[in-house]
Amino acid sequence: MVGITGPATGTDEAVRRAAAEGPDALRGLLGALEGPELREAAVALHAHACRRNDERGVAASLAALAGRDLGWSADEADLLLSRLLDGEAGRSAYEIQGRFTLLVPLVVAACEQAGDFSRTHVRALCRLGEYARGPAPAEIGPLRERLNALVRREVRVAPGLLPRQVLDGFDAYGPAMRASHAELLAGSGVAPFLAHCALLDKPRATRAWRKEAASRLEAAERGAEVVRRLLEGITAQDAHRVGDPDFVGMGVPTLASAANTSLVRGLLWASLEVGEEWVVPLVGAVALHAGTGLGGSGGMCRSQPLATAAVAVLGECPAERAEAAVAELGRLPKRVVNRTVAKGIARAAEAVAARAGMTASMLRERAVPVLGLDGRGVREVALGAYAAELAVREPGTALLSFRGPEGRLLKTAPKEVREARAGELKELRAGLRKLSALLAEERARLEEHLAAGTSWPAEDWQRYYADHPVTGAVARALVWEVGDGAGEWAAGLPERAGGGWVLAAADGTARPVGAGSRLRLWHPLRASDEEVALWRAELLDRERRQPFKQVFREVYPLTPAERVTGSYSNRFAGHVLRYGQARALMTNRGWAGRHLGYFSEGDSSVMVKELPAPGELPAAEGVRWRARFFVDLVDGGTVTDGGAVLCSTDQVRFERRAGAAGPRGPWEETELAEVPALVLSEALRDVDLFVGVASVGADPEWRDRGADRAHGAYWLSWGFGELTEGARVRRETLARLLPRTRLADRTELTDRFLRVRGELGAYRIHLGSGNVLMEPSDAYLCVVVDRSREAGRAAGKVFLPFEEDGGMLSVILSKAFLLAADDRITDPTITSQLRRGRRGRTGSP
Repeated sequence: MVGITGPATGTDEAVRRAAAEGPDALRGLLGALEGPELREAAVALHAHACRRNDERGVAASLAALAGRDLGWSADEADLLLSRLLDGEAGRSAYEIQGRFTLLVPLVVAACEQAGDFSRTHVRALCRLGEYARGPAPAEIGPLRERLNALVRREVRVAPGLLPRQVLDGFDAYGPAMRASHAELLAGSGVAPFLAHCALLDKPRATRAWRKEAASRLEAAERGAEVVRRLLEGITAQDAHRVGDPDFVGMGVPTLASAANTSLVRGLLWASLEVGEEWVVPLVGAVALHAGTGLGGSGGMCRSQPLATAAVAVLGECPAERAEAAVAELGRLPKRVVNRTVAKGIARAAEAVAARAGMTASMLRERAVPVLGLDGRGVREVALGAYAAELAVREPGTALLSFRGPEGRLLKTAPKEVREARAGELKELRAGLRKLSALLAEERARLEEHLAAGTSWPAEDWQRYYADHPVTGAVARALVWEVGDGAGEWAAGLPERAGGGWVLAAADGTARPVGAGSRLRLWHPLRASDEEVALWRAELLDRERRQPFKQVFREVYPLTPAERVTGSYSNRFAGHVLRYGQARALMTNRGWAGRHLGYFSEGDSSVMVKELPAPGELPAAEGVRWRARFFVDLVDGGTVTDGGAVLCSTDQVRFERRAGAAGPRGPWEETELAEVPALVLSEALRDVDLFVGVASVGADPEWRDRGADRAHGAYWLSWGFGELTEGARVRRETLARLLPRTRLADRTELTDRFLRVRGELGAYRIHLGSGNVLMEPSDAYLCVVVDRSREAGRAAGKVFLPFEEDGGMLSVILSKAFLLAADDRITDPTITSQLRRGRRGRTGSP
């Protein structure tokens, strides 16, 4: 590492005295020296200028020295750089920027003459130079150009040795790679190749750069393996604080130093010249690892430069790699929420799809792997006398089971397998995790298609959905519509019939899927109330759970109030949300925007989601839509925490952009009446979910927070007020579920509550918040239950058709079963409230 500053010498003292005596004395001293002694005096004078404000003659002498060829060495150039940037000068970034034309020219001249220098320090000077000031502003531009030229200068390569700027020691990544791959890195031609990669300071590589990279890669011994191992290394590198001299940055953890970041960028672009199957998945892994936030979530990437470059590389994949590239790009949006990277993902997907002559949606469905499963969705592996079965089952669940020699099914691996086949068992469990992750991606992808209104020709639908070993388990659990091209659509669940498929309707009829048919996912917004009720009854009768909320999906048509407001919706304005929980939900549903809080970007933010376009629509056609949800800071927490605690909700607005305008075209605000019904409904459904799950009104313990609580009036109005659309669907579902349970004669539904009659009294459970009131006093009863799926199972083993409402359906049922048997409650926190309520000591809420 650079950082040698050297001890004080007699030359330092001589320069100090001459500078104090005046310009003539300083010129006399410097004029009497030459060679190493003159360079030593120049270093001393530069250090003197760094420590003090301008003295007579210092600026002129430094300028004169900077204009001479003094024969600087690499060590001396590094000494000047480190003294200026590593803190010995005691100057802040602001002071260096203000004296840029005084302090930097000598350093630049030394680097130019030495030929070798610390590019890390020169990059830091480049960043400072972007906002440089000084008494000679006309000189700043040429200085910047000279600094940029230094960064672009080819690194000197000695035979058999890596340049010190390649895999440098300013971070943990460089030393780790040098230690792990010493033999590989010593190969013939490897150093020149890596030196070229290290020059890439931008997210995208030029054609000339790529041509030279391809030539050097071909000449490098085991070049493809070098690329692979170094990219694998960055995917395994934890975020950490690097040692770059960085006055401008915040010193936040990242993956690599500035120099090694450039190197990895170069490796990413060079990988396009490697014709191996691992290339695209590995570039995708870099994008995911670098693009996800510190700790795996959030909008501040581990390394935005690397994520941006990896995404751009995926977007440049040729047609023969298009399917794999789009598959990798399709996995990123749920995890990578940084706005800059997210925009790059969308552009890259459209670019690579257009290059293949398809849409991104078409390519993604073709790239779904089967992971070794057969047509039944099963993969069998012999393990001695036992057999393992990795399978996927509707509505999209991955299972790993075992069979003994006699054919008996075992849920866990037997002892003989764990001991004798440990390696194979480890691979199977890794395959289970991979299959589970893929099923989660497919559920999300199909839900996007539901929201988009995508349709498919029958041949594609059968091949990529109904018959697919993985996707099929998700697709066959959903209701589809088949159309004949004349505008008539018939809905049903997919069922095999001979060599083809039919859609089985809820009334018992079936519609064949013909060769010329088109298919799309059924959406309740397009159906009549009678049809929706019929399908909901059908799924409950069959106890058939869907991979996501389709039949029981909430719909949000335009309201009279929204026709009056015109360009915005206030339907969900004025709510107080727990910000961390709300932000996590927004990210998961694809909404991105600035964070709230002390360490973020202010007191307000706009969360934005681009609504999906139909999957078969080319990028340059149609209209793109996006929703904008306004949120404001309510409680910023403490300064040390830095994160917002509470936020409030405001308007929802919509914008559109013509596809022909391209990804950089302008967005235009749109009246709500002009927004497609499906776009409007799906966006407002998301916002309803954020409010329903993250509202402080949904926190049963909020009332007991004492002086810390606040917002008590809002808690009461939301926790016992009118039902949202999601709560109304919950009410309808309970109306169908309760008669099937032992609660049938102990419960009744009112407009907003589920009334439960216990042995000791009666209770009302609000269908929106799950909050409980005791009759007849309307005293509030705080009951906290487990929100996991097991809570619903424990509540009488009731089949629940969905749990995408934050678990509120199971919460309400669990409370109902608990209170119906109130004489058996032993929890002292509840029994004490029951006693107080029966004595009428508590007032109404």
